[in-house]
Amino acid sequence: MLVTKLYAYAFVGEFILLYPVYSLLFLDTGLSVTEISSLFVIWSVTGMVLEVPSGAWADAVSRRLLLCLGPLLAGAGFALWTLFPSYWAFAAGFVLWGAQGALVSGAYEALAYEELERLGQEHRYATVMGRAESAGVVAAAASIGLAMPVFTAGGYLAVGVASVLACVLGAALALTLPEHRTPGSATEGSYLAVLRAGITEARTDRGVLHGVLLVSFVTAIWGALEEYVPFLGVETGVATTTVPLLVLVVWIGVTAGGLLAGLAKGMSARAYALTIGGAALAMAAGAMSGHPAGFALIAVAFGAFQLAGVVADARLQERITGPARATVTSVAGLGMNVVTLVVYTAYGAASSGLSHGAAFAVLVAPYVLIALLVIRPPAPSRVQ
Repeated sequence: MLVTKLYAYAFVGEFILLYPVYSLLFLDTGLSVTEISSLFVIWSVTGMVLEVPSGAWADAVSRRLLLCLGPLLAGAGFALWTLFPSYWAFAAGFVLWGAQGALVSGAYEALAYEELERLGQEHRYATVMGRAESAGVVAAAASIGLAMPVFTAGGYLAVGVASVLACVLGAALALTLPEHRTPGSATEGSYLAVLRAGITEARTDRGVLHGVLLVSFVTAIWGALEEYVPFLGVETGVATTTVPLLVLVVWIGVTAGGLLAGLAKGMSARAYALTIGGAALAMAAGAMSGHPAGFALIAVAFGAFQLAGVVADARLQERITGPARATVTSVAGLGMNVVTLVVYTAYGAASSGLSHGAAFAVLVAPYVLIALLVIRPPAPSRVQ
């Protein structure tokens, strides 16, 4: 039942019909491109500021509580967008949505790992999380498929109401998740003690630090580039109506990568390095081909990166030994946010002088360096 509930929570969290149309809502409300960009900045900054503090809150209080509160905050934000469409309502909504991401990040992984560990099934973590990631991808694809019919029938109000209901359902599902722990007991229940414990473990334990950095870079680079995949489709010269099909091919690859993550958990450092290095080469070749057939390589690359990210997270969870699991995981989440912003900025700068294919090739180059570094095992953990 635990695993089924985790999958359901991941699915509902991405089944938001507003996702495919909220940019249209902003434009129809009269926002400029500059104003829309500022909203994305507000969203990103909110998540970054709250990421680690919310992880410590999850450790000190309750992971399940945060997994319940997160969707409710996002639902409140989507309600504001739908009922009071204006710049400041959108800004407030992005603050709430950013807070939701921070509350869930860290808490979800920590609860999943420790509940599996309680059942003696922690070895299944990579499999479970890979499938949960795939459930989220399928939900996002389904939301795109349903958004237009619902929008045609009832406009922004209909997709907004559906999105709020999905968030409420997500909060209800969170309350059904088990949590067999005494929050904060190992650190005397002090929020600040939990926060210090998590940051200290992430900073001083070399194995944990290695895991945090690996999760941050491996997951964030391809995650940011995924936003620009439609541009690659347009660049191939296919009809605009065909671009979603090319994006779908990529999503199939991502889904497959998540489903295969459990099988790849035990791969050696060399095999892991070859996976991400080979994926980078496949991505560069597919993106630079300028041909629709190149999306097969891009799909394989994204699938390999998804797999590598899940495996990196699983290995990080195994290395965490202190009481602040959600806090340490949130440190990795903060790293992902920082790397994501760097990739967005770099892509914007590179795209002014390079084709989208060339920009992809340049920005996956760090994976080759990461692959070389991965072959070197992390230094022994510092004795606590």
